[in-house]
Parts: sequence; structure tokens; C-alpha cells
Amino acid sequence: MSLQEKLSKLKANFEAKAPKEALEIMHRSTDDLKASGIMEGVLKIGNTAPVFELLNAEENVIRLKDLLADGSLVLCFYRGKW
Repeated sequence: MSLQEKLSKLKANFEAKAPKEALEIMHRSTDDLKASGIMEGVLKIGNTAPVFELLNAEENVIRLKDLLADGSLVLCFYRGKW
């Protein structure tokens, strides 16, 4: 089973159990974000990530070039406040 198939199955299972009102809010929010044009600025599959360095939770510097030296990696970008 591919990753996309696994994700689709997880989504279907979640949506089968979630309250209808919550799903409506989630879908409406997703539609609103898409309509805002936010998707125009997102990285696409195959795009090259900008070179960066940042501090991790232990305040150690993490560099993209060092991570790539170990092989391929997946970056996740989170929008919003935590």
C-alpha cells in the first residue's frame, strides 16, 4: 500500500467517526484557506528548499546541508501559532 493510500484510508476512517459539525468546520476552513491564495506560495514536490539553519529544541544549530549529507529528508512546515 502506498503512502497516499495509507493517508487516504486514515482520513476516511477519521471522517467516518468525527462529528458532522466538526467536519463541516474543518472543510470550510480548508476551503477558505485555499480561496485566500495561500497555496500560491507553498513549495511543490521537487522544489529545492532554501539553505537554512535553525535551533532545535536543545538549542543546537541544525543545518539543512548537514541533514542532506545523510541522505534524503522530508521537511514539514507548520502554519500558525502553537
